[in-house]
Amino acid sequence: MASNIFANIFGVISQTLMIYSYILIIRVLLTWFPNLDWSNPILTSVRSITDPYLNIFRGIIPPLGGLDLSPILAFIVLSLSQDVLLRLSYTFLNSSFVQYYN
Repeated sequence: MASNIFANIFGVISQTLMIYSYILIIRVLLTWFPNLDWSNPILTSVRSITDPYLNIFRGIIPPLGGLDLSPILAFIVLSLSQDVLLRLSYTFLNSSFVQYYN
């Protein structure tokens, strides 16, 4: 029973990271439009949600020739984290399935 709860928790966190990655994609695509008014409340919200995470990787990978490559590393780390959490969810789900039928 407890492993079922952990499976659900890891599944929810994994889904949350997937939603966050979509928001991150939107943020990266918005940087392609330099004339955007970032004072718009929606754009400000997207920026305030994503910039703290992206700033971690901007400190690791500086811009090269005006091109910010830090989102690539940010997506890789986010994807790996999501994959690990999803695998943990399946592991706990399978262990509860085995315990139930043994």
